[in-house]
Amino acid sequence: MERLHRKERVAAILKILSDNPNKIYSLGYFSEKFDVARSTLSEDVVIMKKLVEEIKCGTVETISGAAGGVKFIPGMADEDEIKFIEGLCKMLQSPDRIIPGGFIYMNDIIYSPDIVSKMGIIFAQRFQNRKPDYVVTVETKGIPIAIMTARALGIPLIIVRTDSRVTEGSTVSINYVTGSSKRIRTMSLSKRSVKPESKYIFIDDFMKAGGTSYGIYELMKEFSCECVGIGVAVESYTESKKVKEYFALMELKSVDEEKQEILIYPSKYYTEKLHH
Repeated sequence: MERLHRKERVAAILKILSDNPNKIYSLGYFSEKFDVARSTLSEDVVIMKKLVEEIKCGTVETISGAAGGVKFIPGMADEDEIKFIEGLCKMLQSPDRIIPGGFIYMNDIIYSPDIVSKMGIIFAQRFQNRKPDYVVTVETKGIPIAIMTARALGIPLIIVRTDSRVTEGSTVSINYVTGSSKRIRTMSLSKRSVKPESKYIFIDDFMKAGGTSYGIYELMKEFSCECVGIGVAVESYTESKKVKEYFALMELKSVDEEKQEILIYPSKYYTEKLHH
């Protein structure tokens, strides 16, 4: 590779780091790749830290020690996060999203890479300090948001199935009661999917009464795993939920088919931020 000027090298290194969030790269790796001294790379890192801080897209962190190096942690400024959530609420308030039965059409949002990547960064930013080993979700609509969260954290994604698959080998299955309809459902997970006594966060697209979240908690207990966070894109307004601690991006108050009206707002977390 032709030797690069500093600004070109900084751009190239930042591209590599941002393409691989939370992955530690040694200075030796970049020293060999770009044929420069480690002392020069240390100066590059200082420039990157300042640049990322100024544009408020995350942080560049250095890790000391033999296994140390540098990594990029994605992030979003508070004002950008609130603006993004308000924009989503505006999109979801459109009457043409109402589906008979009081549901909202959300597939275009859930399957938009640009939107779910931002959701993933928000959830990752929220739970980063809890040091989860896995992101867990249940098939199927929660998968896009969960995989983007896993990418931002740099950890594996685990998908809990509503039925066991022969291709996944032996599984652990439980029955759980849904929080809203009180129906008995089954969920299962391959024994090979997770290491016992790990930490995880559960990410989903929608929460009604929290029955699925509680079912995940009961299933993961079979693996001696600890839940360190629950994140959902939209929570439905209900008097009580089966789980107490969770983080929602938006709160759905009501869907009125007769009035053709959807009331959805940023969650309490954001309204409190706005009031402060």
